[in-house]
Amino acid sequence: MRNFVSIGAATLLVSTGALAQRAFVDDRSSPETVIRSLYNAIDRDEFARAYSYFSNPPADSVEAYAQGFAGSETTELIFGAPSDEGAAGSVYYRQPIVLRSVAEDGTETVYSGCYTLQAPNPANFAQDYAPMAIEDGELAVSDAEFGPDALPRQCGGADLPETDAALLEAERMFAAGFADRCGGGMEGVESEPQGYEIGYRYMHETSDDALRTARLFRFFCNSGAYNVSHVYLMTDGTGPVEPVAFAVPELDIRYENDDLEGAVEEMTQLGMITRTELVNSDYDPDTQAITSFEKWRGVGDASASGRWIFRYGAFSLIAYEVDASYDGEINPEQVIGYGEAP
Repeated sequence: MRNFVSIGAATLLVSTGALAQRAFVDDRSSPETVIRSLYNAIDRDEFARAYSYFSNPPADSVEAYAQGFAGSETTELIFGAPSDEGAAGSVYYRQPIVLRSVAEDGTETVYSGCYTLQAPNPANFAQDYAPMAIEDGELAVSDAEFGPDALPRQCGGADLPETDAALLEAERMFAAGFADRCGGGMEGVESEPQGYEIGYRYMHETSDDALRTARLFRFFCNSGAYNVSHVYLMTDGTGPVEPVAFAVPELDIRYENDDLEGAVEEMTQLGMITRTELVNSDYDPDTQAITSFEKWRGVGDASASGRWIFRYGAFSLIAYEVDASYDGEINPEQVIGYGEAP
């Protein structure tokens, strides 16, 4: 019986309108979710719903509003940090965005600008509560490439809070590349991304050279009874944010009588593969290492564990152990062991 130790999966990139029919989104709990809901309605050709997100509609009718999107096929959004100001029982938000619109003929246009939204205080309403709505918006064609750097620095003449461009790009990349395969889990599992800064030098550099700074982001992906998986994205400080592909050995494991409960007859390394999802993993800032411990069943007597250290701007596999026997004992065998970083 063959048991291949590999859980890698292909990455799927999608924009907010790349599917034939986007899942319905109607969320008015924050400035970002209102704008997301607006463009979700536009991508689904639900212009009456899109029109309803405005307290001051930008057109005289739904039909006239819909005409402004004729020939548009998909949209993709990046959000900056909004500013807010309280006044007369409401909170007013200025939400910066970058929008990429793709026409039916494939032409792409990048827009940058701000929306102003009003969120009335629910405590002021005995009835007929009015939810958060868009008061106005102003977008202009941008010459910048689609990305966090295209976000406006001001809205309505006022400076905006500083935006973590790397985190925004990581969140966008995760949503685009992993949303369809991540998201399953249990209550109590941390779902907010965790970020780390990693100082490093390249191999040819010396202690006289200034430290470079990489950014690592850890995103929850899925969880089950005894395994929790995460995806890591990283920028080396100069290049784009990209998923981290972790090297792992591909193993062919043979059991006596083709029975998983039987003795392991042979474990052969066939080669190396990569995966972007690690199980029961964690990053240790002190050692600049990521470790994983993948249980093959709940008692943990069969498992695979790895250790990747960060050196010279990338993560490198230095240790991998496999306990292939379902015998009730913890007895892993070393498959790879290169030692620590110099």
